[in-house]
Amino acid sequence: MNLVAHSCLLLAAVSAAAQPAQGPSDEAAARILEHIRVLSSDEFEGRGPGTPGEEKAVAYLQGEFGKLGLLPGNPDGTFIQRVPMVGITSTAAATFNAGDKVLVPAVLNDYVAVSRHLSPAVEVRDSGIVFVGYGVVAPEYGWDDFKGVDVRGKTVVMLINDPPVPDPRDPARLDETVFKGKAMTYYGRWTYKYEEASAKGAAACLIVHETGPAGYPYAVVSGSWGRENFVLESADGNSGRVSVEGWLTLAFAKSLFAASGQDFDALKASAARRDFRPVEFSAKASFTVSNRIRPLASRNVVARMEGSDPARRGEVVVYSAHWDHLGRNPRLKGDQVFHGAADNASGCAGILEIAREFAMLRPADRPRRSILFVGFTAEEQGLLGAEYYCRHPLYPLESTLADINIDGTGGLQPAGPARDMEVVGFGSSTLDDLAAEVMAREGRHLTPNGDSEKGLFYRADSFEFAKAGVPSFYENSGLEIIGQPEGYGRMRRDAYIANDYHKVTDVIKPWWDLRGAAQDADVLFQMGLRLSGASEWPAWKQGSEFKARRDEMMAAAPH
Repeated sequence: MNLVAHSCLLLAAVSAAAQPAQGPSDEAAARILEHIRVLSSDEFEGRGPGTPGEEKAVAYLQGEFGKLGLLPGNPDGTFIQRVPMVGITSTAAATFNAGDKVLVPAVLNDYVAVSRHLSPAVEVRDSGIVFVGYGVVAPEYGWDDFKGVDVRGKTVVMLINDPPVPDPRDPARLDETVFKGKAMTYYGRWTYKYEEASAKGAAACLIVHETGPAGYPYAVVSGSWGRENFVLESADGNSGRVSVEGWLTLAFAKSLFAASGQDFDALKASAARRDFRPVEFSAKASFTVSNRIRPLASRNVVARMEGSDPARRGEVVVYSAHWDHLGRNPRLKGDQVFHGAADNASGCAGILEIAREFAMLRPADRPRRSILFVGFTAEEQGLLGAEYYCRHPLYPLESTLADINIDGTGGLQPAGPARDMEVVGFGSSTLDDLAAEVMAREGRHLTPNGDSEKGLFYRADSFEFAKAGVPSFYENSGLEIIGQPEGYGRMRRDAYIANDYHKVTDVIKPWWDLRGAAQDADVLFQMGLRLSGASEWPAWKQGSEFKARRDEMMAAAPH
């Protein structure tokens, strides 16, 4: 209600606010809007991998790149990199015997669970339950939530995000020296938690969902996980992964803790300390999961502008955006299509506009290095298209200067021209310095992402490049909207997360002003153009967890 009331006040103020002057970005804004309109239309059915929506999205991107005169990006002469995946639709049932109670949570309403094992049936019987705090093992912080406790065959229950360690000098703040304070590290991401449970040999891993620490409401989890999920094709059938991966609502988790003789709030508080030790519940968990398995070959769409310098055209700058979204859910009443206008039709529109800017350059101004434009598949399924590319790069990663990524969860600015642009993972690489220089020429400035606690850096395709050592830049729309009252940009972003993120309502809004999107796309274009001719390569800054990997890579292939 507070958000609604705040939004109403701001919108009332907006009606009286002066609108920004018309400028040359209008035509670019119109082109971006048209791309979004097509990609987010009912005809594209939510762009789910392995559906007719994929066929349409891939064909559209390929066609638009071709119209611009770009070359096929795959060295085999096509615009396509095939990504072998497996679709898994899990139907799960769970029972918890806690004390003298039998708890049977309602699927979707109380919990959601899947098995990513490529097996038609997965079963876990009478598995002991162990609360392992945040499930983190971080030697650099002297942190181990497992303390040597054997959880093989057990069901581990974890909290989402990082342990919130208070600052000893000011307990009202978080300690910036441990898990980066407010910002989420990779230890806080759900992907890490299932990886750690798998490494420890657990039979099942359940994460307690809380909207604040997760960065999104439970409906986002149930809406995504309660449908077909995808994994990359695996020779071992994913047998090394924890058998059951799931989430519990906060309400059900509290009832499970209480039935097991435990106090959720007290254990949560204890989990924020280094001396926390796992707590075995007087409870057992059982799961049965039936899987419907569907092999498919999805596709990354790849286009290239060849560099003008024969000595440098083998080196590439990558622009990326994922074309996929959540498809269509026939179980819904009314609108069944997850249109994904912002997430991520807008990102695809952005790289198409950037590609157009490169294509419009005079021959004498063409980039010396090659520019690669990639539309990734299955980002919504855990960055699978980007992960596959980085495992099987079409161009050597040691010859890849940078990845510049657009993801509409924050992405290009739909609320109008802004004085600022945010960067997710601010301060990690010299790409931030380059962006700041470009923006300063336009009288704008770069700012750190204000939602660092949501772990956006680890939720975008650029993270796969970062893990592989390639410097990555993930921009986020600015909040200082020109001609609008203070707080307008924040209100729009918060309303999107609350009302539209991963919902069928992620559609083009009447209030969208995509001159800000055009403005941001031009900044990213200017960054890539400079990189294409720069003598100095971008690099991770001291303290970045990705620096060692890049240094090792570049030492092996010096430039």
